[in-house]
Amino acid sequence: MNTNLSRFSPRPGTRCLRLAFLLSALFPAALPAQTPSARHDSRDAHAVHASRQEPEPASLAPIVITAPATDAPLEVHLDPKAPQQPLPANDGASLLKAIPGMNLIRKGGIDGDPVFRGMAASRLNILLDGEHILGGCGGRMDPPTAYIFPDAYDRVTLLKGPQSVVHGPASAGTVLFERKHERFSQSGWRLNAALTGAGAGRVDSFIDLKGGNRAVYAEGILTRARSDDYKDGKGDAVHSRYERQSATAILGLTPDDDTRIELSAIRSDAEAAYADRGMDGSRFHRENQAVKFEKGRIGGILNKIEASAYYNYIDHVMDNYRLRHGAATPMASNPDRETHGGRLAFTLTPTENTALILGGDLQANKHAGRSGSPRGRADYYRGKARVADARFENHGLFSELTWQIGEARRLIGGLRADRWRATDKRQTVGIGSGMMANDRPNPSANQTRREILTSGFIRLERDFTGGTAYIGLGRSERAPDFWELIGKEAAGQDNSASLSVFARLEPEKTRQIDAGANFQSGPWQAFVSVFYSRIDDYILIESQYAKPAAMGAGTRAATIARNIGATAWGGEAGFNYRLSPAWKSAASLAYVHGENGTDHHALAQMPPLESRLGLDWQRGPWSAGALLRLVAAQNRRAVNQGNVAGQDLGKSGGFAVFSLNGAYRWNKNIQINFGIDNLFDKTYAEHISRSGQASMIQGYEQTTRVNEPGRTLWIRTRIALN
Repeated sequence: MNTNLSRFSPRPGTRCLRLAFLLSALFPAALPAQTPSARHDSRDAHAVHASRQEPEPASLAPIVITAPATDAPLEVHLDPKAPQQPLPANDGASLLKAIPGMNLIRKGGIDGDPVFRGMAASRLNILLDGEHILGGCGGRMDPPTAYIFPDAYDRVTLLKGPQSVVHGPASAGTVLFERKHERFSQSGWRLNAALTGAGAGRVDSFIDLKGGNRAVYAEGILTRARSDDYKDGKGDAVHSRYERQSATAILGLTPDDDTRIELSAIRSDAEAAYADRGMDGSRFHRENQAVKFEKGRIGGILNKIEASAYYNYIDHVMDNYRLRHGAATPMASNPDRETHGGRLAFTLTPTENTALILGGDLQANKHAGRSGSPRGRADYYRGKARVADARFENHGLFSELTWQIGEARRLIGGLRADRWRATDKRQTVGIGSGMMANDRPNPSANQTRREILTSGFIRLERDFTGGTAYIGLGRSERAPDFWELIGKEAAGQDNSASLSVFARLEPEKTRQIDAGANFQSGPWQAFVSVFYSRIDDYILIESQYAKPAAMGAGTRAATIARNIGATAWGGEAGFNYRLSPAWKSAASLAYVHGENGTDHHALAQMPPLESRLGLDWQRGPWSAGALLRLVAAQNRRAVNQGNVAGQDLGKSGGFAVFSLNGAYRWNKNIQINFGIDNLFDKTYAEHISRSGQASMIQGYEQTTRVNEPGRTLWIRTRIALN
């Protein structure tokens, strides 16, 4: 995009809007009722047992502020179109913050890295409607969630731990962003639209129009979002402005109730300022094409067939001159990545009490880059050819079985094998910086690595009056990803052999036990989920590692990757309690503890203990409520250690943030939500945040971490027509 974000300034009517926000904030917020279920989700292999009936919808769609629905063992569900507090999400990572145990590594106003139970990046498997998408930036400006526009999806599911194999290898968990597709019973159309306004000049708009008949349907989705720099609790601006937009087109054929053939295409782009580094993202261009086929209720032992194929292309630009001032030497970097993938799965029902999914998937991607100066200079970066630096391939086979043992017990298990291959295409490796920078021959140039990776799990679920208890054992192997293999050095003092870690880094092996229960009785709804994991060959990223200087005199600070032994344990818990027909309370708690067994100290990038307390009221078309978020201090740290998404910066203090929100249903088609986040204008930062203004951005205050937004007023209007 060529839009100049600096033009975004509050309009004359903003003051009146702010006053309306303040008045509307006198009404607190609606908390969601967790959808009760004592059985596992009935989709796919779990279709052998009947799913429970959903409760009648409330007169108001609830605001998600404490604990989203946990209606099956190890599963959490979110409605991405529903409003939430803090401020309704502007990308996939900010949406996931509503889940207990999920955190966000902030870099600016958008494009943060999601972290679940202290695990980030490829430890958390993220799929967009069944597809893998991999960003282009070597510094993770664009994790997969950066390309997610929440309103464009209908359901988000978190599968905790290595307790599923059908969506790819996973260690911390899997997040599924999905669209629902229902055959039209007669000719018609549906419209969903939303408009969000907030402080810092933020405006989000969304429209989803779908029409069709029994044989065919078509859908178009448009999203657009923009914001100026937000301010922290002290009133200091944070370098965080952004603009983003997307367009989605979908065409589907439904010859009968059990068959669907779908073609889809997506284009999106964005630009975003970052508070934690020397460059901003001036282009986040994505192109996607996909085809899907589903056939259900086939008859006999074969119950369902699913097949899909997709293509994703990312063209990313980062520079130090478009969204900031004062760069002595304007520079730009322009990586890109192409990803092809596909999946084929069969659901079998060999007996009335068993269901089996058999299938395979594949994914291949190649990464390249180029760099140079702005337009008009001799070394203009777009005038150069891109140079490939890495290629990856993964082919997987999986099977997952559900066995219903009587009416109250289920045994679920799965096995997976992946054949992984990576090739290092770099001919040279750059070391040093500034005048001391130079290129050295890459010791792993043109090398290819191959690994066979295995994963598996087994879980027992037991229904009891009002709920379900479960215990599961899981194991997964994770190959090093692009950010760990490419651009990181190995430990050691040899400035030639240790310049690349490509041939030295072992796959990560996780063994984990998960246990917990979901419960409902009268006015109570509750869940608890705990885990313990041992991680062999955990891939640790360490910065400020001393190595001989590039020119042979003194030392330089390198960033290395190495394997260690680690353990982690913790869990999440939450409850809703209905005090009366109009009043309801809710709370959630999340904690994780990690140990670096090799270095004998804390495992880096572990978020502190966190609790959320909520109270809501609802009567007729009005609802109101409040949220108190409490985060403890984190004294356990490992400075300059972490993962590809972030490093520990030191101790952090605890904080409390109080917010209010409310809603009014104008009629059955229109609902208005509003709120005030961080009511008391608290100045604070998350423990796992990136460092703030580390590069001394001209005109901005230097901070230890990227501070969170101060007091923020927002309003959201949603329209649904059928």
